[in-house]
Amino acid sequence: MIQRRAFLLASVALAAMPGSLFANPRVKGGSAVQAVSLSGARAPVEVIEDELGVPHVRATSLHDAFFGQGYLVARDRLFQIDMDHRRDMGRMAEAFGPRFVAADRAARLFLYRGDVEAELAALPPDVLECARGYVAGVNARIDELASDPADLPPEYGILGISPLRWDVRDLVRGRGIGMGDADDEIRRAQLQARGLVDVDQLMAPLRPAWSFTVPEGLDPMAVTDADLGILDPAARPTSFEPIQEARFDPEQRWSDRFALGSNAWTIAPSRSATGRPILANDPHLGIGRSSPRHMIHLSAPGLDVIGAGAPGLPGIMQGHTDRFAFGRTNFHIDQTDLFILRTNKNDPNRYWHKGKWKAFETFEDEIAVKGAAPERVTLRYAAGRPVVSEDATRGRAVAFATVSMLPGANMRFAIIAINLSKDWASLRQAFKLHVSPTNFHYADVDGNTGWQTIGFTPRRPKHDGLFPAPGDGDFDWTGILAVEDMPYVYNPREGWFASANQMNLPANYPYRERVISFNWSDSFRYDRVAEVLRSQPKHRIEDSIALQHDVQSLPARALLKLLPASPSAEAAPAAALLRRWDCGIEADSAAALLYEMVMPALSTDFYDRIVPVAARDLVSSVNLSEMLRILGSPDKRLGDDPAAARDALVDRALAAGWKKAVELGGPDPAGWRWGDLHRVTIAHPLSEANAAIAAAFPKIEGGRSGGDGTTPMARGFNPRRGFNVTHGASYLFVADVGAWDNSRFLLLPGQSADPRSPRYRDFYPKWLAGAMQPLWFSKAAVDRHAIGRTILVPKL
Repeated sequence: MIQRRAFLLASVALAAMPGSLFANPRVKGGSAVQAVSLSGARAPVEVIEDELGVPHVRATSLHDAFFGQGYLVARDRLFQIDMDHRRDMGRMAEAFGPRFVAADRAARLFLYRGDVEAELAALPPDVLECARGYVAGVNARIDELASDPADLPPEYGILGISPLRWDVRDLVRGRGIGMGDADDEIRRAQLQARGLVDVDQLMAPLRPAWSFTVPEGLDPMAVTDADLGILDPAARPTSFEPIQEARFDPEQRWSDRFALGSNAWTIAPSRSATGRPILANDPHLGIGRSSPRHMIHLSAPGLDVIGAGAPGLPGIMQGHTDRFAFGRTNFHIDQTDLFILRTNKNDPNRYWHKGKWKAFETFEDEIAVKGAAPERVTLRYAAGRPVVSEDATRGRAVAFATVSMLPGANMRFAIIAINLSKDWASLRQAFKLHVSPTNFHYADVDGNTGWQTIGFTPRRPKHDGLFPAPGDGDFDWTGILAVEDMPYVYNPREGWFASANQMNLPANYPYRERVISFNWSDSFRYDRVAEVLRSQPKHRIEDSIALQHDVQSLPARALLKLLPASPSAEAAPAAALLRRWDCGIEADSAAALLYEMVMPALSTDFYDRIVPVAARDLVSSVNLSEMLRILGSPDKRLGDDPAAARDALVDRALAAGWKKAVELGGPDPAGWRWGDLHRVTIAHPLSEANAAIAAAFPKIEGGRSGGDGTTPMARGFNPRRGFNVTHGASYLFVADVGAWDNSRFLLLPGQSADPRSPRYRDFYPKWLAGAMQPLWFSKAAVDRHAIGRTILVPKL
């Protein structure tokens, strides 16, 4: 009766609305229109689901469009966004018990402690209105499930918990705990104390070229791992894998950080076969757990945007509006610093800053704990910076400066502002809200293209951020760089540009005066993308799709140049197979499997040869690009006869790689296939910790993959954990700018994280096949491909 009344109310309301938004589409298969009565919407909201499971939200206000997004994300991904929300708010222990107290304390240290209401008031009113709508939509779904618990995602019944309600203030409070490059600063200081800091270049080469300078007043001999305090994941252990970085060693955390990147390129009309711009983007994020993207189309007066959003974050991260397409890759900004504080030995609650003793700002908080008494915690800050470690006996504390804790660092609202923008000029205003480091790609219906680097970049008056700095005030930040002072291009004469996390500061950029970063990802993916784009005078949509699935390996090319002319008997079969290879990391390639066995062996041997024993506890790996550079031009670090030593290294790696390939693939190389090892398996994040969840959420598996972490089709893996794909592009997107219905996308493994949904794994085979799907945008196309229609009706 309630649903029937809701439907009748919806019908009356829709009949009175403008036909441009709510004209009835024909729904394939004659599916009935559903009406859902919800609290929080201000007027009826229409949701059209197309054949591919993309929901198209049609609303009469910005608030209600984002209400629709919040509701639908919670419908499809409630447990995922709820766990992220609990973690960020420091409320895990109340659901899971005492073992989460340390993690909760750390999370609460990184909640914003300034004036939350002032932060909200400073936001553009339309942005805030959208955020309120999104939060209301999430809460509407939670309320709906409270009245019908049978529809709750299975995790809640298994774990015996309930989802948390959301508050728009939490979007300001939750700044997130992250180490940034704090461990790098500690490592360099420790190497400096041993007189070995230049060895760090083997692991983390500085780009652009730079010399190490220890900040005046810093004693590297006093720096220890203990200075990281709660930033070290081992200091906040839990038993849940998705928030337990400590199960992996520092080398793996380092490699994972630089493995997670993205590709994007933008083609101007002058280089496009369509005569219109083309924009392609494939963000490389974790693969194997919850999908990091969710598809949606939001329409309302002043808004028409489609693409992929990050679950739990309002708005569309990568996609297009009716006016422009937009994509993003990680830009590297050093956004954090460790400050070493001198505390008063007679009163450890005070620290020396700007010529006087100051009291730490303190906040008392209480953590609710399931099955135990609440725990009181004291959180300390120095000039607004979280204090992550203290040692009163040494008169020492460490404060962690991070841009995410600055006033105005409201990243969770930035994507909304981007979605509401109309052109390049309004976008550059929206970028002022954007905290995280990003290469932003732009192409509009008028034929303009632009690249803008965005993200809060600290102004450091006296140091470069490569070491910890004294916390006496002399090294304090003096603000952030303006968007206008960050690198950008608009309508470049080359007719194309691309980013793949490489060092892309323009040659004339004053990087010495405006320090941004000295640590970047290797340029292999970018170099291959650039090679292909330069060769295509007229680039097509099909070319972008092919390039997103390109598996040509530039490191493999470099290795082939190093093959010894006269290999040993043990290495000869490997050398012969690799010489016949085209360097494509194909799933069905025997040579690709061999190559992936040879490279770890070469890296290990090279490391043992070149990294001093005294540095090995700190320098745990060697950068791939740096290794290939040194092997290509061997020097005295390899010994008195560098070329002979290099040839011996490669020969041993070939022999070891062949042996490993035989062990894993069998004695006959004709049967070797890289994809037989390199598989794509999707499992619930808690399946390893909970047998009931593992049973309720069967693995999505069986798929074979080509590529690796250095190919444009990034399918990264960590050989210490096995060969399964662990990161890559779960979402891919190519926009035909202005002819929007020609755009294409993929999403792994599907829209829903609930195994009861038909959208749980429907995209898995499409993604494995690289079969890009149409991203319908025009009202006519959406209505033509509609298979379901739901009306979200305000509850009276």
